[in-house]
Amino acid sequence: MTDILTLEGVEKTYDSGFIALHGVDLTLKEGEILALLGPNGAGKTTLISCICGTVMPTGGKITVGGFDALTNFRKARSLVGLVPQEIHLEPFSRVWDTVRYTRGLFGKKHDDAHLERVLKDLSLWDKRDSRVVELSGGMKRRVLIAKALSHEPRILFLDEPTAGVDVDLRKEMWEVVAKLKASGVSIVLTTHYIEEAEAMADRIGVINGGRLALIEEKDALMSRLGRKSLKIDLETPVDVIPDTLSSYNLKRADDGFALVYEYEAGASRTGITRLLADLRDAGLCMNDLSTRQSSLEEIFVSLVQSEQEERA
Repeated sequence: MTDILTLEGVEKTYDSGFIALHGVDLTLKEGEILALLGPNGAGKTTLISCICGTVMPTGGKITVGGFDALTNFRKARSLVGLVPQEIHLEPFSRVWDTVRYTRGLFGKKHDDAHLERVLKDLSLWDKRDSRVVELSGGMKRRVLIAKALSHEPRILFLDEPTAGVDVDLRKEMWEVVAKLKASGVSIVLTTHYIEEAEAMADRIGVINGGRLALIEEKDALMSRLGRKSLKIDLETPVDVIPDTLSSYNLKRADDGFALVYEYEAGASRTGITRLLADLRDAGLCMNDLSTRQSSLEEIFVSLVQSEQEERA
């Protein structure tokens, strides 16, 4: 796939001296979804704002669709759609007028059929004549997405798009995202709902303290850094784990009816076969076995903690 977005050494230092971005390098391919994760204040919104032209970087280079975002701003910006965290809409404007006006701002010809499709995909068609002030918070967020899609961008930035949105609307939004991806639109997503990133993203980027700590294919990341746990249900409880099993670092359930063994998800040798044999030799009888793999959220928390400890 072709790169639609390239960042080379992008920096942002504010007049106060605060460094929000430290030489970020990043590429985005056509038709992929990149989830950008990081704690509050990590630099996610600043990075997106630099790409979209609402914040001026103090160093580095940004190329969108082959256009330099600084020297050829208009063409670069026309390829980008942004759904910001904050809801800023003209309260007394009607939904249809709001979306149609935004398309015109980008110099696009009237295409009411396109706008109709966008509004229908976002379940806004029956609200097209409503004033923004009459809408719920979730509906207003849908209008933001409709505005971002009005000029048919090739890259869509979703900055916490489902914050404060109910479960049904979140599901509808991700259906729209899936359609956009299928049509070749590239999507950069920031979210606090990490399960969404785990379900939707092709690649995961972790930003912390203005530095891109990691960017990797989601499946490879889950395999490389993920851990699995094997839960062993016992026929009779144990008060103490036998000394012969101490090398496995087993954890005992509070009631003593289960033991938990953790191992690397991508390891070629897990040690499970040897563990089961040693359990039998220790006189422990099993009722059942079950496995669980660590989530992207657990990996993310571990990465951020490690990064912070290294800088401390």
